[in-house]
Amino acid sequence: MRRLVIDSATEACSVALFDDGELIAGECLTLGRGHAEKLVPMVASLPGKGRADVIAVNVGPGSFTGIRVGIAAARALALAWNATVAGYESLSLVAAMARAEHPGAMIDVCMTGGHGEWFFQQFDAEGAATGTVESLSPAQALARSTASIIAGSQAAAFAGEYPGVTALDLRPDARAFLLLAAAHLHADPRPLYGRAPDARLPSAAA
Repeated sequence: MRRLVIDSATEACSVALFDDGELIAGECLTLGRGHAEKLVPMVASLPGKGRADVIAVNVGPGSFTGIRVGIAAARALALAWNATVAGYESLSLVAAMARAEHPGAMIDVCMTGGHGEWFFQQFDAEGAATGTVESLSPAQALARSTASIIAGSQAAAFAGEYPGVTALDLRPDARAFLLLAAAHLHADPRPLYGRAPDARLPSAAA
């Protein structure tokens, strides 16, 4: 069985193609912006143009645009290939990547959010999330953290405040997908923005 993994929810943009649990090919770029222009050519550059039986996609949290681009691409390809689609979350993959380096450790994941806030989530020694993703101010995230290992794009900021922690500067990478436990996959991928949209509809006139 071939599995295509698409990850464009954060400043990193990556794709990976697996065959029966073996990585065939993959690529990871740090873009910041421009995921919509880069993602499809990245998929097309994979063997067989990335064609797979199953497609997994990062549903967030992260960039509103990046999340939508990834899910839209996954659904379009699934329709064209008659493939199934599954979703996974940004912080869960980062936690799994960190856990591969530090097996059996509790891990706090902290990623760049919007408007100066950070996405924060804690994972226990078995790799299970102990709560939902929260969008917190830096001060709130720092106060909430209890793990000695911090992973994510804001890990270095933690290390600056708490020199005793181990900081792992990680972003989601599709090539690390197999590190995720099956419990972290969603059969019906829906966007997880992690915070309210920036734009709001005007309230109706009284």
